[in-house]
Amino acid sequence: MNVQITHKEPKRILNPTGGFLQGYTHSLNPYAGCVYACSYCYVRRMPIALFRKQEWGTWVDVKQGAADRLRAEMGAARRKGTVTIFMSSSTDPYQPVEVQAGITRALLEVLVEEKPDFLFVQTRSPLVTRDIDLFLRLKDRIRISMTIETDLETIRKRFTPAAPPIAARLRALRRIIEHGLPAQAALAPVLPFSEEFPKTLADIVDRVCVDDYFTGDGSGGRRTEKLGIRQRYKEVGLEEWYGPDVHQKVVERLRAAFADHQILLSQEGFLP
Repeated sequence: MNVQITHKEPKRILNPTGGFLQGYTHSLNPYAGCVYACSYCYVRRMPIALFRKQEWGTWVDVKQGAADRLRAEMGAARRKGTVTIFMSSSTDPYQPVEVQAGITRALLEVLVEEKPDFLFVQTRSPLVTRDIDLFLRLKDRIRISMTIETDLETIRKRFTPAAPPIAARLRALRRIIEHGLPAQAALAPVLPFSEEFPKTLADIVDRVCVDDYFTGDGSGGRRTEKLGIRQRYKEVGLEEWYGPDVHQKVVERLRAAFADHQILLSQEGFLP
């Protein structure tokens, strides 16, 4: 797939939050657009994607000068009080363009200097391990969340063919944990997985977040329905994995390897 990369100067880089991200004062998105183009991504139904006359996953805007903007905005934000940041809410901060553009790392370098009260880093990319040195300087006020929705590559390729392989994500999460950094695996959204998956995760991490289409897409599942995700489950004969009660079944399976306090549901798993 050809991806159009555009460099743009953002008017602002810290954006006030609300709704699902209640508990955070700001979201921080180094890029607009995401080449992982996950079929179920709720951002597909948000204005940033709907009003763009390009297919989601085929374009990325690089926020040029974002670090300088962040440095200025952090000072103002901190003077107002607590600063808690979610990175990122509508893109993956470690998608492939980051290798060359380095916007995410530049932002982290600013945050090491102008420390927020809390920083949540959400990604599905093994590239996140590149910045362990900076994470360690924020160790007491950070959590890294690695999306690992399934352990089945056939399912991953069906729903998120452009996303990194599961094995690479598991290795990255293990490396983060080995450095003593606060981290979790996010089953967000839940995809069909094998009976061995809970133990696989428990061998690496002591905290998992379970999120589904009906609590995590910001509209009670309506955005996901419009994306036709239900039909994808029917096509592979896995309709029992799609519905508002699926997360309850998943929690029961996870209890074979995790204690109740280690399993967090939807919004609580992403709170500061």
